[in-house]
Amino acid sequence: MCGIVGIVDAGGVSIQLYYALYALQHRGQESAGISTFDGTNLHKFKGSGLVADVFSPSVLSDLKGTAGVGHVRYPTTGSNLPENIQPLNFQFQEHFISVAHNGNLVNTPAIRAEYEQAGQIFTTTTDTEIIAKILIDAISDAGSVEDAVGLCMHKLVGSYSVAIMIDGVLYGFRDPMGIKPLCIGKTEHGYMIASESVAIDALSAKLLRDVKPGELIRIDADGVRCMQIAVAERRAHCIFEYIYFARADSIIDGVLVYDVRRKIGKKLHEEAPVNADSVGALPDSGTAYAIGYAEASKIPYVESLMKNRYMGRTFIMPTQKEREKAVRIKLNPIPAHLKDKSVVLVDDSIVRGTTSKRIINLVREAGAREVHVRVGSPAIKAPCYLGVDFPTREELIAHNRSEEEVRKSITATTLHHISLEALVEAIGFGGESLCTGCLTGCYPLPIDGEKAKACQINFTDDTIQSKLGSFEA
Repeated sequence: MCGIVGIVDAGGVSIQLYYALYALQHRGQESAGISTFDGTNLHKFKGSGLVADVFSPSVLSDLKGTAGVGHVRYPTTGSNLPENIQPLNFQFQEHFISVAHNGNLVNTPAIRAEYEQAGQIFTTTTDTEIIAKILIDAISDAGSVEDAVGLCMHKLVGSYSVAIMIDGVLYGFRDPMGIKPLCIGKTEHGYMIASESVAIDALSAKLLRDVKPGELIRIDADGVRCMQIAVAERRAHCIFEYIYFARADSIIDGVLVYDVRRKIGKKLHEEAPVNADSVGALPDSGTAYAIGYAEASKIPYVESLMKNRYMGRTFIMPTQKEREKAVRIKLNPIPAHLKDKSVVLVDDSIVRGTTSKRIINLVREAGAREVHVRVGSPAIKAPCYLGVDFPTREELIAHNRSEEEVRKSITATTLHHISLEALVEAIGFGGESLCTGCLTGCYPLPIDGEKAKACQINFTDDTIQSKLGSFEA
């Protein structure tokens, strides 16, 4: 899923990029990187680990400039290798280029093979380098970044929000279906783009709006300009952003994520009420759901699992073994709140099921009499090809299993997943505006061996020129 940010600000950007990436840390814990441009030179620093571990005050002081891009990585395409850490940096015809990408392309193998047959050499295993190669070639042929982005959108199939810095000018664009989030903010002395509004909040900046699907944003010292390059007949915002990935205090495509999750909790009670002594959450991602459930049911919300705040997100750890080992360190049950109690535990989703089983066992060992599990997403039954790390059906506990079979597997007293209809209603978009591939097995883009709903994408080729329209806040 990754997190990206780009800033142009006359007051300097390194510290601002650092705090913005810190706010986006939940989107990727494997690595972090920042590139800045001072008008003459490109400065960069990247490393494995969390943002606070990668960057020191001395490193940030060396990242000089009034424009820059940053990235936190969650690997779905490409190995855990140093060369895959973003932003990716290039020099081309005396231009300095830095690229950061959130998303996943489904036609990477075909494009990579095409370039390799033409003699191109790749230095990473990421699809971000594919985007960079297309853009650089297109800039060379088309003569302008605006035209190059148009040609890039013609060629790419998949999800992408991209931040590119070219000689201190920042460009941001989003796939025509808007699968991955991207928004625009106003800083004290400039503008920024970021994956989530919380990165804008972290800088005390002002959220202006979301980048429209298929839109190109250009930011320089003179301000912001925009161009609509592609228009799809439908949108396909990633439903998992609202279920789990986005921070609850983010506004994604005009919707506050916290409010969505609280509504889902209320609908969970409407669909599956139960007599219990308390409602608790799988913190932190289940908290808003549990509060909504408690409000609707009138059952008191009680913290029965205490989270170690210094642990990261176990779902985005790269191996199942690491995820399982982290559970006991991350969550500590409170026996006084559980002994001889019937409890409702609310979680955002169940993916592989092993973590859920371990948590339920922890709660039972602490004395709980009954553990009723309520889940804020429908059963996840299909892989995601567009940026979330559950790649095979065999890994998914709900694949080819009924809800009762899943309940027995995780040892819950009762189990209920929210219905897709209730989830869509809580988000507030029509189902045709969301990507529900992981829940339904039907995808918004053509993927080999999978069902897809045909979607026409229209490109405004007649308006792709070197001019950008005025910015509309």
